Amino acid sequence: MLRRNFLSTAGVSIALPFLPSLGWANPSSSREQENSISPKRMVCIGNMLGFYPPAFWPKLTPANSTDGLTIHRDFTMGESSASLAGIREDLTMIQGLEHNTKGGHFSIHTFLSGVRQIDAKSMPMGNVTVDQFAAEATSGRTRFPTLTIGSETGIHGGCQISWTKTGTRVPPIPGPEQLFKKLFVQTDASQKAAKTDQFKLQASILDVVRDEANRVERKLNSQDRQKLDEYLTSIRDVEKRIGMRKNWIDVPKPEAPFPAPKNKNMVEDLPLLYELISLALLTNSTHIATLEIGGDFNPLDLGIKGGYHGFSHHGKKQSSIEALIKLETYQIEQFTKFVERLSAMEDETGTMLDNTMVLFGSGMGDANSHTNTNLPVVLAGGGFEHGRLLEFDSKSSHRPPLTNLFVTMLQQFGLETEQFATSTGTLRGFA
Repeated sequence: MLRRNFLSTAGVSIALPFLPSLGWANPSSSREQENSISPKRMVCIGNMLGFYPPAFWPKLTPANSTDGLTIHRDFTMGESSASLAGIREDLTMIQGLEHNTKGGHFSIHTFLSGVRQIDAKSMPMGNVTVDQFAAEATSGRTRFPTLTIGSETGIHGGCQISWTKTGTRVPPIPGPEQLFKKLFVQTDASQKAAKTDQFKLQASILDVVRDEANRVERKLNSQDRQKLDEYLTSIRDVEKRIGMRKNWIDVPKPEAPFPAPKNKNMVEDLPLLYELISLALLTNSTHIATLEIGGDFNPLDLGIKGGYHGFSHHGKKQSSIEALIKLETYQIEQFTKFVERLSAMEDETGTMLDNTMVLFGSGMGDANSHTNTNLPVVLAGGGFEHGRLLEFDSKSSHRPPLTNLFVTMLQQFGLETEQFATSTGTLRGFA
């Protein structure tokens, strides 16, 4: 009896579908399809330690809703989120949602997936994050399907914001020096040859998978033959994407807009990382990027004595809370400037912000109590109606999971999908 195995090497992870007539299991499945409408972009920014809730969330008029959702338009930003007032009409704050996971720091990595890594095997799509889901469906359209940026130092071994369907953490680009090189420094002949060899190896792996599929076809009933046909169609889709990515080997990179930078520290590097991400989008080097602000964000680089992690576990000590608010205010101000930058840049059909969804938040609701509830979430741009705060009642039986927002984002990105991880549909409150 054949087993369902993943071939995972040289950037390829693929498996035969589940076929009951061969005695295999029959879990639910999903398939992304490419959409050729005008370019949509997605940027996701995550903070590993969340935001001090009393300073982040606006004070709201008590909700009185029968369906668990109150839409606020008249509110004042919190102390740390005050800079968001300048881009208020370009964003929506979302309060009261979560992924229904526990674990404190050990569930932060679920921010973009909704699934803990240890639970990935029980899910049809594993713990794939929304950025990687979108990138897989659009691979080949740009030089880089996605850019993942973050530090490899800090809490729990560094950046854990992006995950593939096979439960593999995506290694991050560690700083502006490496990101600049990736975007603007031309590849030499040896690097092009190595990339060509990699694509050849990927093609040969797909040949092996196709041969395996053809070998078992005669053992299948008609229902499973149909599934196998669908599977072989997906193989052809992968081959098409590999061919599209191969076409980029000889295409020159854009000219560098300024001299190559050097890495300093996360505090000083953050504005430059945002600038480089905006340039990556503007030059169509990628349409998808993620950035994690991790435990290497050092308060000393803002002139504050003490540790970021320690401040987040403030124990209601006022001096620690004040220091924490200063750190978080800086991070939110840099996010605000990024959104303003995108709003001032133009692409083929409007401003960059019109066609770029920017998600900002954390998988940590309150670091002091190690809770992963009421996650801080802000969504800017992307062509949505904004200037609002969506307040979901945490006690309501109608409260959706945060992953419903990801379905909404993926559809806005141009993907024909009705399901992502634990979702139950699209998110109420978004047109």
